[in-house]
Amino acid sequence: MAYNGFSQLFESLDKCPRKKVVLAGSHDPHALEAVLTAEREGKIDYLLVGDMEETKRIAEDLGFSLLRDKTVTANSPEEAAVLSVKAIREKRGDFLMKGKMETATLLHQAVNKETGIGKGSLMSHLAIIESPRYHKLLGITDGGMIPYPDLEQKKGILINALDFFNSLGVEKPKAGIMAAVEVVNPKMPETLDGDTIKKESLKGAFGNCIVEGPISFDLAVSRESALIKGFESPVSGDCDIMVVPNITAGNLLVKGLSILGGGKFAGLVLGAKVPIVLSSRGSSFEEKYISLLLCAACKLKED
Repeated sequence: MAYNGFSQLFESLDKCPRKKVVLAGSHDPHALEAVLTAEREGKIDYLLVGDMEETKRIAEDLGFSLLRDKTVTANSPEEAAVLSVKAIREKRGDFLMKGKMETATLLHQAVNKETGIGKGSLMSHLAIIESPRYHKLLGITDGGMIPYPDLEQKKGILINALDFFNSLGVEKPKAGIMAAVEVVNPKMPETLDGDTIKKESLKGAFGNCIVEGPISFDLAVSRESALIKGFESPVSGDCDIMVVPNITAGNLLVKGLSILGGGKFAGLVLGAKVPIVLSSRGSSFEEKYISLLLCAACKLKED
């Protein structure tokens, strides 16, 4: 099923066993508040890894108390990253969240071939937008990891997003390979990629989904625009996932929809053994809270 908003999706958390997040660098005020609030609401469990003296001080200022068996002291961001990834690998947590540390510090440990949690496949960023002007949650990928994906990388990005939407219970996601136009133009490589990926999807390359490409933004989200242009596709006006041409397009699209469009935004990295919440240091409490619950709501297949 498709979800009309985050609230509808998160209702399922009350009916499922609680998942445990491992917060790497737990002395980040907004990340810590998001984790402790979600735990108090009964939606998740947690393991905190970081500067525990500072973590406890922040928690007390927020009106929370911590249990010793839910904390692990780390003396540096690097150690926090190592211990957090180790906890996931030892199945002491279900997914990972970045707190007070650089993204590269956490990802370096996550992709370590000997001690990490990588699967040997491509890792990509997926943003989920709840827009007041659209009838369901919309995925946008990749606006945060791969600067200029080639054809094979776009396929990997698409597969990651499809798997995640499947994990949320969307059985047959509709995906658009985005471009400025909906016709193939040899001078616009993204239109060639869209055409190729669509043709491969029709042969079953990506499983139970519908892929349209190339397709422009207006056609992907508006049936009216599709009717005016005479463009026929099941994806038109009902798109679940947008695969953007490059990181700049994705970044601008997500920020535009959230800041000027009044949308709510969640973001995570896919392709490891577990989802990773990698919100930026400037992200609000709401963004980190929603991203956290988004990971808790998914039901990814175990390797």
